[in-house]
This record gives sequence, C-alpha cells and structure tokens, in this order.
Amino acid sequence: MDNSVLTRLVTPRPSAVAGRTEFTYSGPNANIPVGNAPSILDKDYTITAEITVPKGGAEGMIATMGGRFGGYGLYLLKGKPVFVYNLLNLKRYRWEGGVGGADWLGASLKPGKHTIAFDFKYDGPGPGKGGTGVLSVDGKELSRQKIDHTIPLLMAIDETLDIGIDTRTPVDDSYKLPFRFNGTINKVTYKLEREQMTAEDRETAQKALARARD
Repeated sequence: MDNSVLTRLVTPRPSAVAGRTEFTYSGPNANIPVGNAPSILDKDYTITAEITVPKGGAEGMIATMGGRFGGYGLYLLKGKPVFVYNLLNLKRYRWEGGVGGADWLGASLKPGKHTIAFDFKYDGPGPGKGGTGVLSVDGKELSRQKIDHTIPLLMAIDETLDIGIDTRTPVDDSYKLPFRFNGTINKVTYKLEREQMTAEDRETAQKALARARD
C-alpha cells in the first residue's frame, strides 16, 4: 500500500503560472484547473472585481475556488456583496454588510459600475496561520474580520476556479448552483504576495500529512 499520495499532491511541480503575482480574468470563465489558478494559500492577497449591475439588481457568483470541503467565494446575494472562506468544512467565515463593518453599506448595490475588493493580510510566516480580511465596496470598508487559521497546503483536488458561475460544489449553503452572475463581470484581478512558508515548513507539513495518512 502506498501512503504517499498526500505528500505527492502538495509537492511543487512545473506550472504555467508559477512565479506569477497578478492574474486578470473577465467573466464568465469556468473550470480553470487548480494548477493554473492563483493560489491564495499562506500569503497576503487581494481579489478585486469590477462589475456592472443591471437595472433590477444583480446576484450570483463572481469568483470561487474550491467547494464544500474547503475554498472561498466572492459573490452577490440578493444584491449584497459577500465573501466566504470555507476552512476545510470545519468553519465558514463570512464578510458582508453589517458583520464587523458598516451597516449603512449593507444595502444592495445600485445599478451601474462597482468595484468590490477583498484584501487579506496573512499572519505568517509558517503554514495555516490566520489573518485579517477586509471586504470593501467602491473604496469603502464594508466588513473586517480576523480569522485564526487558514488552509495550509492544498485547497482542493477536484474543484476548479470559476469566474461568473460555480460549476462544482458550493462553498456555502446560502446559494444554489450554478449561481450564475446575472450582471457583467468586467474584470477580476488577483494580486498575490510571496508565499510565507519556507522549504522546511513545507517538508514538515508534508511529513505531518503522511503520518495522518498512515
């Protein structure tokens, strides 16, 4: 019996996106494999979405990676911006209007162009540390929250990065698939800082995963 599957899954391998710190997408853009998607693990990052809300309002997924067993989603729910971080199906953290932020910004977005950003500052160095996330709309802070832990090494093996739709499993039970965004996604930009995990950290984590598999 080979118990090295988890170690092999997290071992770095050749990638078309290795070393890149900025990614830009326009929606919809679904089923981007994990190996070709920006990794937000163990680092600072910012996700910025430039959208246009039609008359009558908008709802739906803007950007998501992962699903039921771990991942994140940035979306509009009944017109209100939400960011969910699913910590391995153990706990879900939500940033939205009136949750640790300004109640007066919790209303549905009006028709027109808007910029939604989620900025995360990581409490590294080391794997799986916590951090502070801030959700903002048009440059105004909507919600701020600190979390104690994040996913350390691998967010998903059978999910994809989706822009404008959710094609696999939902990160949260507040919406139903495919949760297609009914406005316009002009641009989604990921800006990543360097990974705050040393080679020694990675080796230690791989050994821990291997022991857990025994």
